[in-house]
Amino acid sequence: MAEILVYVDHVGGAVRKPTLELLTLARRLGDPVALAVGEGAADTAAALAEHGAVKVLTVDAPEFAEYLVVPKVEALQAAYESVSPAAVLVPSSAEGKEVAARLAVRIGSGIITDAVDLEAGDEGPVATQSAFAASFTTKSRVSKGTPVITVKPNSAPVEAAPAAGAVEALAVSFSDGARGTKVTSRTPRESTGRPELTEAAIVVSGGRGVNGAENFAVIEALADSLGAAVGASRAAVDAGWYPHSSQVGQTGKSVSPQLYIASGISGAIQHRAGMQTSKTIVAINKDAEAPIFDLVDYGVVGDLFDVVPQLTEEVKTRKG
Repeated sequence: MAEILVYVDHVGGAVRKPTLELLTLARRLGDPVALAVGEGAADTAAALAEHGAVKVLTVDAPEFAEYLVVPKVEALQAAYESVSPAAVLVPSSAEGKEVAARLAVRIGSGIITDAVDLEAGDEGPVATQSAFAASFTTKSRVSKGTPVITVKPNSAPVEAAPAAGAVEALAVSFSDGARGTKVTSRTPRESTGRPELTEAAIVVSGGRGVNGAENFAVIEALADSLGAAVGASRAAVDAGWYPHSSQVGQTGKSVSPQLYIASGISGAIQHRAGMQTSKTIVAINKDAEAPIFDLVDYGVVGDLFDVVPQLTEEVKTRKG
């Protein structure tokens, strides 16, 4: 079978969930070959093999920590040249999309971003994308070169499929351009104890209707009862009620959870662009004419300060 190159997103050797989802999709297309770079790259092998990687290429070098994205691009290019894959799959994070785009330019190939599904086709992988606030679903394929495709988190199940996972060290020679932008400092992100927003299976978001930073405790309580991440609309972020890192929307983060609960969010196109591919959408809003209700699977017309606490208590009761 053809080999499919998968770029691994990991933290110190701990493989993140979107990469395991990519391995599920890669197995539909061929034999997954994973590339892990940076500190802890070799420690990813067991998890990658458990989920279907027939081979794990690893490379660690100080350049990955000391410089921005280009060293990762050059490592992926070296892996591409070594493997000659039928496709390259990359997690659809902000960094992942930059890595994928730079690789596509270097190898003269087309790129598809933010795919939500992949299937094998007679002329190469066919990617499904959701567009225009989920009003349209498109299917497309790359017609030039080796397809480079980024895939949104939560687009496929994580499925164990033990494979050989043979580990090979990859030799990479970095260019002067890889050292063009140096990282001068890093600040660890404070942990909230909640799932990462873009990877969470459930997201609970609050908007203008929350009416104040202090009232986001209501949203957080529901999220914590569900084991969910907390999101916010642009209006809530612009008002200073919640950090920009939690903004869902066109100018924030795109999420694609199994369940998305929008509380006090009107549903402007800017917000819908960031959550339209959620599998099930629930909206709570006291305005029955709010645009968000055009998109949802379930809608509750009511004051979020009445509805959300009751929902939180019901979740706790059922879990208890």
